[in-house]
Amino acid sequence: MDRLDAMRLFTRIVERSSFTQAAIDTGVPRSTVTQVINQLEQRLNVRLLQRTTRSVKPTLDGEAYYRRCLSILDDVEDAEGAFAGAEPKGMLRVEVQGTLARHFLLPALPAFFERYPEVELSMSESDRWVDLVQEGMDCALRYGKLPDSELIARQVAMLDRVTCATPGYLERYGTPRDLASLRGHRVVDIRTITTGHVTPLEFTGGAALESVQLPATFSVTGPESYIAGTRLGLGIAQMPRFHVENDLKQGTLVTLLDHLPPPSVPVSLVYPRNRQLSPRVRAFLAWATQEFARRNSPARES
Repeated sequence: MDRLDAMRLFTRIVERSSFTQAAIDTGVPRSTVTQVINQLEQRLNVRLLQRTTRSVKPTLDGEAYYRRCLSILDDVEDAEGAFAGAEPKGMLRVEVQGTLARHFLLPALPAFFERYPEVELSMSESDRWVDLVQEGMDCALRYGKLPDSELIARQVAMLDRVTCATPGYLERYGTPRDLASLRGHRVVDIRTITTGHVTPLEFTGGAALESVQLPATFSVTGPESYIAGTRLGLGIAQMPRFHVENDLKQGTLVTLLDHLPPPSVPVSLVYPRNRQLSPRVRAFLAWATQEFARRNSPARES
């Protein structure tokens, strides 16, 4: 087995956490898998994998080697694909906020795999800001304004947001008709995991963006808990419309101050600057843009 094939086998073991599953996936005998990894460790003079009776995990050296293997294998596949005009293929590692994945992408995955049968998609759901290079990700779909970074960003969609509350909350505190009448109201706050920063209520409609800071009954760091707290009548909240479409239809939540809507928020696909936009990522970008446009409003690309 040559070095590239050994790298492919090693990366599959790491991804499957199993020698046996990697052997099944690659069609290589289990005994050969063990032999190849032993030879690889002897050649590199490091221990790459920690083996237990239940699982296989990379060592620190193994993690570093895994990331280098991904980069090398991606470069080889992209170079060969460019010259051969081949369809996108291989493993695509994407980090997506869970709510975005479940609403916009997962329902259409069968069609994606029918269109690109040679692509394997590994999707990580997280609300934290991951380091794509450190964690071996090809790209990420991120919600909100992006901070300055070394990543390249392609805008996939703009999501409309609404200001909303439960009928029960409004019976207790009254229905605000303008920004001045928000005085005395309470909010459900969502805080960023990294900084703890709380975003105030934001309103457009005039020449400038208006921000209103209100006391919070309940504050959270995750979107699911944020929505749950709003449904419990704990305060006013602002969130993408897709989160609460069913609540609005059923009347369990109602929109407020529709003449002063919150600013829309972008969804962007980001990838490392030092990597070319591979055929897999390019295909995923086109497909994701289409799905956001179909399930939301027409997407705009930056």
